[in-house]
Amino acid sequence: MTASADLQARGGRYRKDGRVLIIANPTAGGFNPEGLDLIAQRLQEAGREVELRLTTHAGEIGEICSDPQLAVDVLLIAGGDGSINEALTGFQSILAPPAIAVIPCGTANVLAQELRLPSKPAAIAQMVLRRRTRALHYGLADGRPFLLMVSAGFDARVVHAVPLALKRRLGKLAYVITAFRQAFAARHDDLVVNADGEEITCRLAVITKAAHYGGPFVVCREASVSQPGLHLVALTSDRVPALIRASIALLRGRMETCRDVIVRPVSNATIRAARPVAAQIDGDPFGTTPLAITQGERSLSVIVP
Repeated sequence: MTASADLQARGGRYRKDGRVLIIANPTAGGFNPEGLDLIAQRLQEAGREVELRLTTHAGEIGEICSDPQLAVDVLLIAGGDGSINEALTGFQSILAPPAIAVIPCGTANVLAQELRLPSKPAAIAQMVLRRRTRALHYGLADGRPFLLMVSAGFDARVVHAVPLALKRRLGKLAYVITAFRQAFAARHDDLVVNADGEEITCRLAVITKAAHYGGPFVVCREASVSQPGLHLVALTSDRVPALIRASIALLRGRMETCRDVIVRPVSNATIRAARPVAAQIDGDPFGTTPLAITQGERSLSVIVP
């Protein structure tokens, strides 16, 4: 029996003072049960009470985080950006959510890039024990919170189209393959973004909280998950040459210099199209346009190095 299996068999608790709940998604890329055990043991040795829960079904993280009886000091989430978003969504019904900390797993780990989070178990445990926090601001799309970004158009079509089995097998490469296929697919309708009263016609609209996109790539240098405010990144063409130019600009971290891209701060925005266009939130499918986007009214506390 593995250490994590033994932990769950004993009720999932290291009984010490202080409460840390570790929620882990065993299907996330990079899932590391030995690393979870090491983190739990380090926290136990420092006098914390630690509970480990491995999720068994989709939506379980949100269910746990929406429970008004949730009484923990720190919620430590092992998963990708989608798992963190699920926790944030659950917290919408909680008056005073606990501080969160992240064990980076999943495909892109954009939030880990934003906050420069450690990946080694010993460093993560030390970060939790130090408990240095930062405000984590978020946006709302049709009332649904997003930590990183919401978008409609080309990249959202990729998110909708990528096969789950391929994503689990190939990780980021699955998105590259799907993006290549989508680049040569039939053209879709224009998007019309109303950004603080200004109308912008484009083919891809991203409303971002985060500076990073798809991992280490910088899409908007002025954006920050630690500060209030939103930014619009709009691609005016999704033809292959424009996508190549935008990709090069993204790799260089200079999207604002690309002739096909509009970058600007925004307080409120709507995205619409003549017909429904695919949308995504924090790397997961989120229906279709139209969308209404605003800044969230509060923030969370996230533990950082």
